[in-house]
Amino acid sequence: MFNYSKYTNFTWRENLKDWGHLISCGKARLSMAGSAASGLEVLLSTLQNSNDNESTLNILSVLDELLSAGTDRRIYYMISKGGSEALLRTLVSSMKRVPPNDIVLLPLMQLLAKVGHRDRKIGHKAEEAEAVHPTLSLLRCSLHDQRRATACLWVLRVFASCVSTAVLLGKEGTIELLFKLIPKYNLKQTHTIKATIDALAALLNSKTNSRHAVDRGYVTTLIKLFEDWHYTDLENQYVPLRRSLLHCLRHVTSIHAGKKALFESDGISILYHTTQDLLGKRGVELLVTSATQIMRKCYPKCPLPVPSSQSVYSFPVPGRPESSHSCDSSSHDGNLEDESDEEQLENEELDTKEEDEDLETDLRKLCIRPEPDRTRQDLKQYERFFPELQSDFKDVDRSEEASFEVKDILGDNSEKGLKHSEKHSSGTIRNNCSSHCGSSDEQVQKSKQTHRSCETTGTAVSELYQEARSFHSPHLITMRHEMLSILLERHQFSIPGHDPEIYTNFAAKTKSIAGYSLLAFPDFWGHLPLPYQQSIAERNDGVQRKKVFEDIQRLLNPGDNIDKVVFDLETPSLHYNSEDSESLCFFSRFESGNLRKAIQIRRFEYDLILNSDVNCSQHHQWFYFEVSGMKAGIPYRFNIINCEKTNSQFNYGMQPVLYSVQEALQGRPHWVREGNEVCYYKNHFSQPSSSKGGQKGVSFYTLSFTVIFPHNDDVCYLAYHYPYTYTALQTQLQLLKQSLDPEMVFFRHQTLCNTLNGNPCPVITITACPRSQNWNNVQQFRNRPYVVLTARVHPGESNASWVMKGTLEFLCSNVPAAIMLRETFIFKIIPMLNPDGVINGTHRCSLSGEDLNRQWMKPDINLSPTIYHCKGLLSYLNGIGKPPIVFCDYHGHSRKKNVFLYGCSIKETLWQSGSTASTTTVKEDPGYRTLPKILDRIAPAFAFNSCNFLVEKSRQSTARVVVWKEIGVLRSYTMESTYCGFDQGIYKGFQIGTRELEEMGAKFCQSLLVLSNNLLLHDKKLTSHIPAALDLDDPIRDQGSYSILEDDEPPCVEEIDYHSDGCSDHEWDGGDFDTEVYEAVANFSEKSKEEDDKCQQEKNGLNNSKKKMCFSSKPSQHLPAAEPSSQFASRHSFDVSSNHHYLC
Repeated sequence: MFNYSKYTNFTWRENLKDWGHLISCGKARLSMAGSAASGLEVLLSTLQNSNDNESTLNILSVLDELLSAGTDRRIYYMISKGGSEALLRTLVSSMKRVPPNDIVLLPLMQLLAKVGHRDRKIGHKAEEAEAVHPTLSLLRCSLHDQRRATACLWVLRVFASCVSTAVLLGKEGTIELLFKLIPKYNLKQTHTIKATIDALAALLNSKTNSRHAVDRGYVTTLIKLFEDWHYTDLENQYVPLRRSLLHCLRHVTSIHAGKKALFESDGISILYHTTQDLLGKRGVELLVTSATQIMRKCYPKCPLPVPSSQSVYSFPVPGRPESSHSCDSSSHDGNLEDESDEEQLENEELDTKEEDEDLETDLRKLCIRPEPDRTRQDLKQYERFFPELQSDFKDVDRSEEASFEVKDILGDNSEKGLKHSEKHSSGTIRNNCSSHCGSSDEQVQKSKQTHRSCETTGTAVSELYQEARSFHSPHLITMRHEMLSILLERHQFSIPGHDPEIYTNFAAKTKSIAGYSLLAFPDFWGHLPLPYQQSIAERNDGVQRKKVFEDIQRLLNPGDNIDKVVFDLETPSLHYNSEDSESLCFFSRFESGNLRKAIQIRRFEYDLILNSDVNCSQHHQWFYFEVSGMKAGIPYRFNIINCEKTNSQFNYGMQPVLYSVQEALQGRPHWVREGNEVCYYKNHFSQPSSSKGGQKGVSFYTLSFTVIFPHNDDVCYLAYHYPYTYTALQTQLQLLKQSLDPEMVFFRHQTLCNTLNGNPCPVITITACPRSQNWNNVQQFRNRPYVVLTARVHPGESNASWVMKGTLEFLCSNVPAAIMLRETFIFKIIPMLNPDGVINGTHRCSLSGEDLNRQWMKPDINLSPTIYHCKGLLSYLNGIGKPPIVFCDYHGHSRKKNVFLYGCSIKETLWQSGSTASTTTVKEDPGYRTLPKILDRIAPAFAFNSCNFLVEKSRQSTARVVVWKEIGVLRSYTMESTYCGFDQGIYKGFQIGTRELEEMGAKFCQSLLVLSNNLLLHDKKLTSHIPAALDLDDPIRDQGSYSILEDDEPPCVEEIDYHSDGCSDHEWDGGDFDTEVYEAVANFSEKSKEEDDKCQQEKNGLNNSKKKMCFSSKPSQHLPAAEPSSQFASRHSFDVSSNHHYLC
């Protein structure tokens, strides 16, 4: 900015004192706080006490050079030393001079803008320095001085960054002044226009000012200004200015009245059509994004098109009046807008308070174990679940003792163990990891072609379709068993670990609220893992925007919408709508099914509404439904419009799963990842306040995806994740029991208790039978430590059941590691803690409407019987001196990738929370990290970097924390499995499948072998084989995760929530603002130079005239008076040296 060639090279430390000396030589008096005062403090102090322009300009030049040469850290350092206050005081004293001296005033305001917009408290400081009113007054007096008015606008914009200061300016009529200024300038003064609009945007960030602007009708003015500039700026030269207008609209529509005003002024239509003009053009992406966010935010909110937000299904809970289950009679409230829009307007400037840390910081609560909540007499009832401690094993063949050697256990040709064939080992456990990861395209295609060779021959596609449809026809329910036999006889296809006939028999005994009488074909027929892995889906640019535009078209062109209900759980007549060839048919009235309503919006687009959890009005995530009547090759768009979570892995490459009946009957019974243009974003449907604790205006989210079906008139199933029903579990347990040799494997299937709806909750015991009836062998058997595993407390986490399936099949297999585990531990497994929720298609709760994983601290035997008795079983083990050596609860995680563990640690919790409590006296066994570290080496799906061992207050009633604290289990874990896929290791870039989930269940069991080093002292030979069984030397598996803890995902490429504007995050970016000021100053300097050149030419012409005309030395009264040097200097005060990029 300044042309001081003598002082062009500066260093922060070495030159400041030299500058202070030079300034003092320039007749400026230094007032130093002390001899230790830094050079910067000397400059700031001198600046405030300087009385002459030359010294002030020298100091401003020094400060400008210092701040421009480095990073923003220098500016923040200057702020910390009182730089903002010094500039403000200097500004006030400079504005008191009459007339204002632009030589000092203009550079000073530019530097204040540069420093002030990085100072979060600049508005408060300006008020304290009494700089707000003088600046506004100077602006009013400078409307015809473009340079001074622009500088004032920059400073006011900075002041208005504090909402209280913005409100103060609004009361002084600044908004009206700025709206008068905008049309005052022409296209040659765009820098001033933009500065005006930016200052207005800063003022409108206050809801008080926004309401004032709405009342004065300025919303219509803003939208018309934006439209005019859109059609004026055909070459897109003034994109930043148009973007500033959108910032104004974004702020003013943060209140309900602003949204309404924009909608009534046809603002959505204007924004939509102008945005369509910009698509595909360069340099306008920020305009499109901002306009799209405003349209989404102003889209009128409406309730879901259902009579009530409560679940269609209700269940009479013991001890509760029936009215408490249906307290929400309406799905909407009178005011659907955000409650935050109606905040108290005057007291808007509230300091941001950090949320209370969720970590437990009370050392006493972390260390002291609570007293048992049950007496020994109460715990006696659980003796029956430990037959292994009571059996005399008279049926054990003593002749086996002599011949039972380690080589028999570890040999590949052992004839002992299992009767079942390899097909019951699930295949996933024995397959080498590298055999199905990282497959090349050629391998994938070859695998597909090979697998298609098992297609059923001699059956026409139409016959396959009829068979599939007949399976679900309500008129053929009485013929179901006969039809099943025909299907099985005709297709002769069996799936390992599954039996359709056994499944059908168990399904008949399963009790559901709705009384399900039909089976979903995938559950009946079975599923085989794909022979190849599916990659994480790539998301194309603008997918969400495209769908948002289509949603906006619904609003702008309502006549194009079909709005036809094609399925409704509450209207049975709509369950089978096969007569309408223009609509798809939907169905979800089967075990684990969840789809409440389907509405056809356009010919190939459907809005889907999920059912709430039973006795709830929330928890919408799990879906599983049948769709039929499709046309092959047509992209069908499905929108699930009542999702609740604020983000989802669907935004990061996850796809729903699809099962085709025709594919299954042709020999390819696979759940496959399917869906294009998958995105997850906030919509305009409003959640009822009753489901959000009284908070109004909270919006739902839309999961949108497009499916192209492979066959005409197929019957397909779509699900959130690979379904695993309660009946499937019963079938698996039955098949496992039938496959085992009772002389080798101790397997007991008992009923822990009955659920609220009368379904038995199974508890499984697995270990190895004693080698003989010898007393030593029996005692070794009874002294084995316990491992307790649970799963599926949350019904929607079906991935947990697939992991548990892998665990069960591995423990019952004849692989060496499984035999060693059975010889070492007794496994107590409760594979499904919430059968009722799984059966009835809920996502998180039981039939009581409660999250069972928040009931562990004080479970109610009537409301949470499975949790009550599971805790009782654990308490019994603790009471007899046999607390589990490991407890693990299997879960699914919807926001992260990979598989990981949560554990409990006192020290890590206190360290992470920053607690001042001393941990020097806390003795803690670090063994809780052993299993995660081993898993990180042997399990390709596992990521140690995602594990944490913190105890949160909000998790005090979960299984992991209660078992750790009350039962005293050091290794108490929650295992979280992703729904999506992997971003590390050899599986990186692939979505997770049932093969990987089952493998994870097996690997968890294998990791337990590391604990047996100190437990298998009776058999040194067996212990020596543990490293080989764990495959610790396998270089492929050793893919440790050593990166630091960080968020799994970066911000989504498109804004999920329309209340946040990705562009607005940079609205106050220092670099952008500095560049804007620099360009404006350069523009003004260029104009000033042109004026000077013109003046010089006129002067030269005048001198020539004097010589020719021989004028006297006395100037004529017609000639202009000589220009004062101060005025001439003021024109040069905006000069910018090409070597010094001021404020850039």
